[in-house]
Amino acid sequence: MKDIRRIIIKPVITERSTHLKELSNKFVFEVDKRANKREIKQAVEKLFNVTVKEVRTSTIHGKSKTTFIRAGRFTGKRPDRKKAIVTLATGETIDIFDQV
Repeated sequence: MKDIRRIIIKPVITERSTHLKELSNKFVFEVDKRANKREIKQAVEKLFNVTVKEVRTSTIHGKSKTTFIRAGRFTGKRPDRKKAIVTLATGETIDIFDQV
């Protein structure tokens, strides 16, 4: 992974991620499935000019979905995703989350 803009796909804004942000200065991002913790840390530090203390990752496996229509039954699968929970140093924040 060379391009840091392709590592961070988008921020995840849910009730849980907002709660993490308010209580413990943690921010949640959807990241490239092939990115490791070191690359995620460097990408967040360069893109947002903050100091990253810790990175935790988890892989979410896509669900299988079946649709029944008049023509028959179709089965598909949602894509797998990878999520990173980034802990920032005390006193630092990312402005993109404050605007939402």
